[in-house]
Amino acid sequence: MGAITEFDAYLISQGKHWKAYEVLGAHPTVEAGVEGTRFAVWAPDADEVSVLADLNGWRHSRNLLTAQGRSGIWLGFVPGIRSGAPYKFGLRPRGSKLRLEKSDPYAFAAELRPKTASVVAEFGDGNWNDDSWREERRRRDWRSSPVSIYELHLGSWRQNSSRQPPFLTYRELARQIPKYVAGLGFTHVELMPVAEHPLDMSWGYQTTGYFAPTARFGPPADFMYFVDSCHQAGIGVLMDWVPAHFPKDAHGLARFDGSYLYEHADPRKGEHPDWGTLIFNYGRNEVRTFLISNALFWLDKYHIDGLRVDAVASMLYLDYSRGPGQWVPNHYGGRENLEAVEFLRELNGAVHEAYPDALMIAEESTAWPNVTGSLESGGLGFDLKWNMGWMHDTLEYFGHDPVHRRFHQGQLTFSLMYAFSERFLLPISHDEVTHGKGSLLNRMPGDAWQKFANVRLFLAYMFGHPGKKLLFMGIEFGQWDEWDFNHSLDWHLVDSEHPDHSLHRGLRRLLKELNAIYRAHRALHEVDFDDAGFAWIDFADSDNSIVVFERKGRAVSEGSGLIFICNLTPVVRSGYRIGLPASGSYREILNTDAKKFGGSGVLNSRAVTAEEVPYRGQPFSAEFTLPPLATIVLSSNPKTMRGNRRM
Repeated sequence: MGAITEFDAYLISQGKHWKAYEVLGAHPTVEAGVEGTRFAVWAPDADEVSVLADLNGWRHSRNLLTAQGRSGIWLGFVPGIRSGAPYKFGLRPRGSKLRLEKSDPYAFAAELRPKTASVVAEFGDGNWNDDSWREERRRRDWRSSPVSIYELHLGSWRQNSSRQPPFLTYRELARQIPKYVAGLGFTHVELMPVAEHPLDMSWGYQTTGYFAPTARFGPPADFMYFVDSCHQAGIGVLMDWVPAHFPKDAHGLARFDGSYLYEHADPRKGEHPDWGTLIFNYGRNEVRTFLISNALFWLDKYHIDGLRVDAVASMLYLDYSRGPGQWVPNHYGGRENLEAVEFLRELNGAVHEAYPDALMIAEESTAWPNVTGSLESGGLGFDLKWNMGWMHDTLEYFGHDPVHRRFHQGQLTFSLMYAFSERFLLPISHDEVTHGKGSLLNRMPGDAWQKFANVRLFLAYMFGHPGKKLLFMGIEFGQWDEWDFNHSLDWHLVDSEHPDHSLHRGLRRLLKELNAIYRAHRALHEVDFDDAGFAWIDFADSDNSIVVFERKGRAVSEGSGLIFICNLTPVVRSGYRIGLPASGSYREILNTDAKKFGGSGVLNSRAVTAEEVPYRGQPFSAEFTLPPLATIVLSSNPKTMRGNRRM
């Protein structure tokens, strides 16, 4: 690698260098026949910058870098430092005798905590075997395809208690996770942040090494191997990405060169009161270069298939978690963070220009409009938005004792009032099974059998609801305890054939079948973002806590839709009449009360023929037996007549 060109420096200063990681940071090279590493760092308010490493005893002013004009970039070659060597930058702030020791913002690797040095690393081209996966990704239209995501935390999915720390390595995880996730029928994994972070209990959301996969599980090449293994198993890899804030750790980005370089000087704009972290200055060009090139870096070097952008709401509002007098309005006097808005638009534009098939997903918890709208229409340009309203309302509804659900039916049905206002993903994430909330299973009312029945009912309802899907690890088999990052999931609940664990095995069997039905039937994934893919059949029977709806694909062909009937009480309803949109026979393709799933076995074992008896606004109807706390899914074998399909 040669010196940074004037054009490189210009692009960085303009916030437009999308591959800044190729010129900044540490890059092993050979100069004049001597092996070493070229270092470059942006530190405009430093009077001196040097490289600290073993070869100079970690002493300042030994291996000095040279300022590159007025760009604020310091550059230099240090012979003898090779791949695998730990290092830091030593900085002396302008007009000060203070000495700072900082890890490299663009470092490709880092030491295992509690050590804090960066580590020289080189990529090459990697040993990738995922060409067929990437070609398939380019051809697939994700909007009309199944997207079922398994969210996981690599440090606690499964552990080896015989060693300390007990983490499995990237390569060990690569031999287990892709096979497991593919076997359950998921299409993607979403990794909680894998970028380097000093504190385990932050789960990766307080990042110090934005370009470095955490050393907890192995070196960068092994993380590549993990991603490649997922792709070869047909599993996409999404990653949580955190541009909303960064921690105050002394070795990190905070006051990097003695000045407020990456953050705002005013704490009313530069600090998060909730998390005790610092907020990026999105209006500074070099900061945008850093963040956008980092997003593209993971897609480029690690073949990541998309990013879930964390805490977008905290970026969009200047008064987020702040009271009167604790925030600074924008120049129009409003609460919108206009610099963050433009950053997010620029981010999504840059990602989609380079990788049109990558998924950009916003965790945005407010009613900010047009989050998934196109840039041309003034939107933020995300592909998907987490449907937090659906998640909160639905979980609150299921928390009610069934005897009281009749009074809360609106919580279950309200989401369809806005379900097509954005391109939504339905999340039941790690945030819903920690911090004292309990596991999904333990949030359900009733005895053990009713808890499992409620979860089975809930999951089938979720897979029928418009929107792509996300479930956190452990939900698939009914983890009793809420998630604890320090401990492995309770695999003994499904790894043994103990009779007491049959409900757990049944729940996982249901999840596998739900994913199979979801992927096999276009009605469940082809029209997720348009009301043409959904129709209520009956949402008015709140007295019996029953809802009925139809999901439809693009084809208008007879029998292409699926009917979902949800009985949200533990009462068996015999001879319950359901309005139907077409004539013909209807058969169950799924019943969450089936014994193989742990249910009581109340089934409609034979096909039911629709009668030409109008009911609840539908031209046909038939009587069914509704099992307790269960969802049944009907597929039709129609005759020639079909009534009005919309209500």
